Amino acid sequence: MYRRWILFALAIFLSIFLVACTTATTQQPQAKVTETTEIPNTKSQQLPKESAQRVVALSSLTTDIIYQLDKTKLVGITGSTLFKNDPRFKDIPHVSEGQNPPNLEKIVALKPDLVIGAEGFSNQPIQRLQQLGIPTFLTQVKSWKSLEELTKKLAKLIDADPQPLLNRYKTFLPDKLTQSPSTLVLVSQQPILAPNKNSWAGQLLAKFQAKNLAAELQGQSQIGGYVTLSAEKVVQANPEVIIVVNPPQGSSETAVLESFKKEAFWQKLQATKNNRIYIFSYYGLVNPGSIDAIEKACQQLKQDLLAAEKI
Repeated sequence: MYRRWILFALAIFLSIFLVACTTATTQQPQAKVTETTEIPNTKSQQLPKESAQRVVALSSLTTDIIYQLDKTKLVGITGSTLFKNDPRFKDIPHVSEGQNPPNLEKIVALKPDLVIGAEGFSNQPIQRLQQLGIPTFLTQVKSWKSLEELTKKLAKLIDADPQPLLNRYKTFLPDKLTQSPSTLVLVSQQPILAPNKNSWAGQLLAKFQAKNLAAELQGQSQIGGYVTLSAEKVVQANPEVIIVVNPPQGSSETAVLESFKKEAFWQKLQATKNNRIYIFSYYGLVNPGSIDAIEKACQQLKQDLLAAEKI
């Protein structure tokens, strides 16, 4: 169940925010990749001719960005567990819930002058809305720079000032960059999946100068930006720090960690011997999810990586 969920959740997330990065077939070091802006080609967009006043957002991250740029412009959102108990969004109509596709009739009824979708996930409803003459915009986020560029683009579309939000992003990052201990992030147990540098998680680790042991690896994982590791590879890497990702639904943190402890290789690792095992939420580290989720992940990275350095 855990394996099936994490593969499904990662596939959805990476199509929404990371948009599968093509992986090679062998685990060989690759040339360094610099951060790039990951906003789709605007030629394929149907953007509004004037500043948008009524926006429907089809992803949790764009929902949060639009709300914080100018909450008066947000007239419809997609259902998300991140906002389930958030009073900010309780009175905003939902155009979808859970894993169901957005309801086009509900969207049209809201009379939006801009619908923001997610590349790789919202393409079909966005194409249908375009046929109806509704302005649309598809987004991608798989690096810190693309998060900043997306914020600027959305601010421009709704005639808002992005600077306060961009300034807030800066507070998430460490003031002083130091080389952190060697780190391995484990997002799944069967198979063992770890993020390389082509994922949001990999990019975030790089921002904190964490030595991501999977950064340069490429493999045959079904999910772009992630590599499949054997137990032997994990033992060979022998990380000083291990970050275990707790899935958004299903097992508790304790259950996920206990499951890894049953693996024969677990007790052989220096991270285990030195008690440098940290549990992170799926949202923020693997899936950006929301601005608050990103902030919490960054705060935990600051705290745990600093603690690991002191041991």
